[in-house]
Amino acid sequence: MKCIGVLILGAAVACAADFTTGQAARAVLGQETFTAQNDQPSASVLGGASGLAYANDTLFVADSNRVSAGPINHRVLLFQNLSGTLPLPGAELNYDRKCPVCVGQASVVLGQPDFVTNTENVPATANGLRLPTAVASDGVHLVVADTNHNRVLIWNSIPTINDQPADVVVGQPDFTSAAVPGNTPNQKSMRGPQGVWIQNGKLYVADTQNNRVLVYNRIPTSNGAAADVVLGAPNFTSFVEPDLTQQKTDAVATNMLNPVAVTSDGVHLFVTDLGYHRVLIWNSIPNNNGAPADVAVGQPNLTSSLSNNSFTIDPNDTNHVEHPVLCTTSTGVDANNNPTYPPHCNATLSFPRFALSDGTRLFVADGGNDRVLVFNQIPSQSGQSGDYVIGQLGGEINQASDAADSLRSPMSLAWDGTNLYVSDAFNRRITVYSVGANVVPYSGVRNAASLKIFALGGVTLTGSITADDSITITIGNSATNAATCTPPTATATGTTSTNCGNAYTYKILKTDTLDTVVVALVNQINAGSGDPNVLAYPDHITEAVLMTAKAEGTDGNNVTFTTTVSTNATITPTASGGNLTGGGDASKLAPGTVVSVLGSNLSANTAVADMTQPLPTSLGGAEVYINGIRAPLFMVSPLQINAQIPWELIDTTSVSVYVRSMMSDGSIMVTTPVAVTIVIQNPGIFAQAGFTQDPRPGVILHGSSQAMGVILVDGTVNANDVASVTIEDRKYSYTVQASDTLDSIRDGLVTQINQDPKVSATAGITFARNIQIRARIPGPDGNGIPFAATTTNSSGSPQLVLTPTNTTLCCANIANSPVTQDNPAVPGETILVYATGLGLPVITGDNQPLINTGVPYPQGGPVTVPVNFVSSLAGGKTANVLSATLKPGMIGTFEVTLQLNSDMPTDPLTNLYIAQDIYISNIVTFPLVNPTQ
Repeated sequence: MKCIGVLILGAAVACAADFTTGQAARAVLGQETFTAQNDQPSASVLGGASGLAYANDTLFVADSNRVSAGPINHRVLLFQNLSGTLPLPGAELNYDRKCPVCVGQASVVLGQPDFVTNTENVPATANGLRLPTAVASDGVHLVVADTNHNRVLIWNSIPTINDQPADVVVGQPDFTSAAVPGNTPNQKSMRGPQGVWIQNGKLYVADTQNNRVLVYNRIPTSNGAAADVVLGAPNFTSFVEPDLTQQKTDAVATNMLNPVAVTSDGVHLFVTDLGYHRVLIWNSIPNNNGAPADVAVGQPNLTSSLSNNSFTIDPNDTNHVEHPVLCTTSTGVDANNNPTYPPHCNATLSFPRFALSDGTRLFVADGGNDRVLVFNQIPSQSGQSGDYVIGQLGGEINQASDAADSLRSPMSLAWDGTNLYVSDAFNRRITVYSVGANVVPYSGVRNAASLKIFALGGVTLTGSITADDSITITIGNSATNAATCTPPTATATGTTSTNCGNAYTYKILKTDTLDTVVVALVNQINAGSGDPNVLAYPDHITEAVLMTAKAEGTDGNNVTFTTTVSTNATITPTASGGNLTGGGDASKLAPGTVVSVLGSNLSANTAVADMTQPLPTSLGGAEVYINGIRAPLFMVSPLQINAQIPWELIDTTSVSVYVRSMMSDGSIMVTTPVAVTIVIQNPGIFAQAGFTQDPRPGVILHGSSQAMGVILVDGTVNANDVASVTIEDRKYSYTVQASDTLDSIRDGLVTQINQDPKVSATAGITFARNIQIRARIPGPDGNGIPFAATTTNSSGSPQLVLTPTNTTLCCANIANSPVTQDNPAVPGETILVYATGLGLPVITGDNQPLINTGVPYPQGGPVTVPVNFVSSLAGGKTANVLSATLKPGMIGTFEVTLQLNSDMPTDPLTNLYIAQDIYISNIVTFPLVNPTQ
């Protein structure tokens, strides 16, 4: 447990938890956003940076690497006065750039004449660098591993001008030499050094391709100085096999294979032994050549060397069963019933790149596993597990990406007492982490309308009742059940466990009805602790067993279900499919989405904003930062904060989110950042409050006080086609011109229809091009007005297509009144659905100044259209999307106008969702009554 020892606005920052697995970076250097990957070098844009060092408020960065992460800029950058650039973890931030926590402007560059040049300096000189991969500083000196010149350069004082030449070179006799002495090294030679460190006046060099670490008891002051101690070899001249494929040696406590980093905390020495997939620890600073290491991190002992060495073969086990060495938690059993283990965990390493201690913890850049392991104490024995994982969601996961909580081959580390810096070479950035209050869980930032998106399914019963018939519903999970299974035979009442899942069988009684059979099956599925995969509930109108996945999200789509009946049974079950469907990820968010930040102790207060005004960015002492931008707040409470994702984040794919709150004692609480995936759209439908079980009743309103009808306009423009709409016995026609478009044809018909005494027409401008016809008189008197549409061409077949969605105007109600059991929707009616997360609308000159983060869309603002197509399914049938526009007077909320299918059955739990591209909203329900049934 550590505290952030700073004062902010006179308030002490609250004592916070330590690092946590899966946390996101709170800041980034080297790019303008977390996910930008600009490859043009400048004072603020990095390439494939590797080596890091921190001293005297300066971050030193070696902007090159040996893992082919481009661009390779052959330079070292100095980011001075870092504390004046990088905000403290609890600081209150101003919106002064696209990402206020994406910072850093180098003040000095070495190896290049300016910040935009990245020439490879092939001839060795005092100021030319060729693939520098490591830096070190004690605040006085600067040391650089100039890897491809096979040397280490030393500046006796921190450079102050660009391209400043070094003062001393070691590994070579002078500044113009770069050769190596064959395969027999000596006390003064180096081959491809990739690690340097200064501690207590000593210089340490990881002489990578000579498989050793050199120790200089004093920082050299003359060129070509000889090292005093060598580790990894018995002496300075031990032969080195340069071809790694020909290496014959095995790992022991006294050797190394391509060590790439060496560091110390003043007590211990840490060597990152890349080739043997381990970090070696000496419990005291070694003074003798070839001194053995005391501990190996990443291996069970000092003689093992496999990448991700999860298991080993016990030589005493005649069956050669694999036993875990480092990953001690079994993941299950194999075909022979032997326990299985993950391929890697918190104790394994693969091609580690750097190890660093802050004096208490040990951080390891586990490059091959795309992560940083955090040990709360320096390991005292081999094979210990790390306490936390940064860059991954767990020790058994590799999610390498450019997200704010991911890393791709981290190369080096630095620590300034508050912040951990990680060079993320393949993402061309340096990510910054600090401790925080771990109160917002992973995926704890969600679409406020959907929150959780569960998969659904059902079995509808029809037919007749015959005593002693039996019906079985078998529920399984394709992710956990065997790949092959045999459905059970319905021979008994009750639950039968099979390798397909659980079978629920009911034997029918002569007194049963379809409704009692539904109830009996639901009761079986929910009996005791219930089926592990679903919760069942009855639909008494459609006589169906409805099921909701217990697992939220896409995992629920793995739930399988099948139905069987006994021979010659007269009851007929019809499954909605072979799997539950509709499970989605409510934590993938579009710009502009209204979101809920879920957690605990998020705020000391509960407060609600005035949503008729621009939203505040501080409410009840709480603030939410998204990429350092203070988000507009709807409400705050200890367990939930509702905010809006800024529209400005349209050009990123991942953001870092944290909460900053003034607590009751005056302290500042800052949560551990979590990453949020940003997508173009991911809609969620608002549901009524007070319901916890999905699907919940939706916030759905009747759409029109006038009876309505819709005509879809499609096909192609063909001169001389005649489009006609008939209202009762009155016909209105438009003759197509060669210069027309489908929109102008639609608009021409609207003009014609608006001459009618009983109806008016408007042009639908969303994805389904349409004409909306309304009775001029409100109420049910307008229902039943017949209308039709045709197209003709006197010289051939017309190519324009007009399609009426019904034959008479219908369904007048009270516009904007709720759809309820007492006032249900009817087939063919137009309804209003409210949603968020449909993405940034198509921007026009008219609406651009009106779409602002945290500001209500103004009354009278033009109708907006989402960039991506919106579709809808209601009651299993397509509902026409007539519009999907930002709702005037609301913030981040869309009003979606849907025309229901005219052939829908009565169902008090009619399911409804909307979709865009691959993203499907949560499913909500509403009551519908078909008056003809």
